[in-house]
Amino acid sequence: MDNELKHGTSKASPSGRLEGFSDKELLEQFQNEQTRNYAFNLLVRQYQKRLYWHIRKILIDHDDTDDVLQNVFIKVWQNLEGFKAESQLYTWMYRIATNESLNFLAQKKRRAGVPLDDVSAFLANNLQSDSYFKGDEIQAKLQKAILTLPDKQRIVFNMKYFDDLKYEEMSAILETSVGALKASYHHAVKKIENYLTSN
Repeated sequence: MDNELKHGTSKASPSGRLEGFSDKELLEQFQNEQTRNYAFNLLVRQYQKRLYWHIRKILIDHDDTDDVLQNVFIKVWQNLEGFKAESQLYTWMYRIATNESLNFLAQKKRRAGVPLDDVSAFLANNLQSDSYFKGDEIQAKLQKAILTLPDKQRIVFNMKYFDDLKYEEMSAILETSVGALKASYHHAVKKIENYLTSN
């Protein structure tokens, strides 16, 4: 698929230094009560935009995304002190954001009486009413095609295609083998290509 279909996301890698601090230094600052708030504010500034768009591509709706993002940072605040650094910080946070998004989506679908395996039309309604996703015709068609994918397959496609994450990074975030992720992405691409050529 052409690069012009990639919409509204940064290609920058989620890993990196935070305002001159490494993850280790940031965590050390967070452990210190005197610098805890400062360290957390740096973390929020660094990851807020990336996590917002990761969640937004799952939930579509801006207000829902803001609600989930707030919950994500609350969980990060509550659990960061016990973070063991066995994974990278951004990997840990993306995992929290992914799980919170899927849980929120499942709850919303239950409240709306939507079968858990029939999310396409449900999210498409949000898509059509969302000004962000009212792009050109090709972009709108791509977004509708993506919404035909199962939730987890849709997340794999978004992380690889839009966020340009490596399979190893995705594996750590989603706790799924690289082989399974490659297969999932391949199937997602085929489904999207079939949708685009038949609609």
